[in-house]
Amino acid sequence: MAQKPSIPKGTRDFSPIEMARRNYIFDTIKQAFKLFGYKQIETPAMENLSTLMGKYGEEGDKLLFKILNSGDCLKSISNEEIEERNVPHLASKMCEKGLRYDLTVPFARFVVQHRNDLQMPFKRFQIQPVWRADRPQKGRYREFYQCDADVVGSDSLNNEIELLSLIDTVFANLGINIAIKVNNRKILSGIAETLGASDKIVDITVAIDKIDKIGIDNVNAELREKGLTEEAIEKLRPILEMNGSNDDKLAVMADILKNSEEGIKGVDEMRQVLAGIEALGHKCVVEADLSLARGLNYYTGTIIEVKALDVAIGSITGGGRYDNLTGVFGMPGLSGVGISFGADRIYDVMNQLDLYPDEISESVKVMFVNFGEAEALQSMKYVKELRDAGIAAQLYPDAAKLKKQMALADAEKIPFVAIVGESELEDGSIMLKNMVSGTQEKMTVSDVISIFK
Repeated sequence: MAQKPSIPKGTRDFSPIEMARRNYIFDTIKQAFKLFGYKQIETPAMENLSTLMGKYGEEGDKLLFKILNSGDCLKSISNEEIEERNVPHLASKMCEKGLRYDLTVPFARFVVQHRNDLQMPFKRFQIQPVWRADRPQKGRYREFYQCDADVVGSDSLNNEIELLSLIDTVFANLGINIAIKVNNRKILSGIAETLGASDKIVDITVAIDKIDKIGIDNVNAELREKGLTEEAIEKLRPILEMNGSNDDKLAVMADILKNSEEGIKGVDEMRQVLAGIEALGHKCVVEADLSLARGLNYYTGTIIEVKALDVAIGSITGGGRYDNLTGVFGMPGLSGVGISFGADRIYDVMNQLDLYPDEISESVKVMFVNFGEAEALQSMKYVKELRDAGIAAQLYPDAAKLKKQMALADAEKIPFVAIVGESELEDGSIMLKNMVSGTQEKMTVSDVISIFK
């Protein structure tokens, strides 16, 4: 029996119409990246595990797809080690490479490796797939695209302000209503210090980052498991449930964190970033969210997350400031800030809200019908002239029934059908039919070209 074809869970195939829609999203994002002065790079799908491990926290490390070494990957492992079934230990000896988890850590590696060729500050964008060994669910995939923009080599908060403006521009162009949520990792550190739990900052941020998924009660339960006292948990609750305007929230936080130098610095940075985007003007909602943590260990300042307002789905863009990510690759002190658009979730939002323009499905502008050998040969000459003029055109390959040929043009939403029959062959003309209005007109190939020019 033939094997039933399938693909791994958490991955997807995309049809031509789906690819047209995805490319519309990629092109919209790419145009904005270029408009804001970012330059494109690419990095390999796989990196050395030494590059990836330890950059995403303990939970992130568990989600790395590891690649078995070529050849006999067991040759350096004893039977006793195999029987112990210590999976992390075995993986460290059997796997030297892994699929990239995101684009930021490979970018940091790229900057250090190519630092002599880069002008600082360096603004890069990157649109490539990443892989995570996560549990697949709605809006969460094991293979998905990220569209990243980063600035390295500058400490200025103007970069954060510009990135917020970039986010606003992209989603305005896509027609998606969003809320940009902003926090600062220094505020979170100040909170941990105020709670008397500075050593628990990672545990606190990892737990807080789950608040939208599991609720505050479950977050509190997780914090208890990590060793936070009941007093600290009660002090944290009003911070996570804080309401009011951005100014109100920051005023309250400034008072709560008045004895934390780190926390006050975070409040000041956040105030400057929010004031900057307000001064530029924006179409979206921009909100200070003191519960926003994002569990990645490398954020050190501003934290950014974007939610779609009209669709129930997870974060569709995120990012933040990382002051010393390149330090682990031998280049300490280089500050950076970046964002990542989750193209697959944006695609799901666009599909649910049907936000695509009609013309994105029109890959071919003109289809020539096929009446036979002589007519097809002349039509192919016309097709070449149109293509030379930059107009997408094609000939139906077989001399099938006209109804069948027209059905294809209709199904493919091709806006014009060109007819070259016996009379058109004699006088060197083309009968051009508008598939929307149903009107048709005899004209020369030059006239056809002029319609699209």
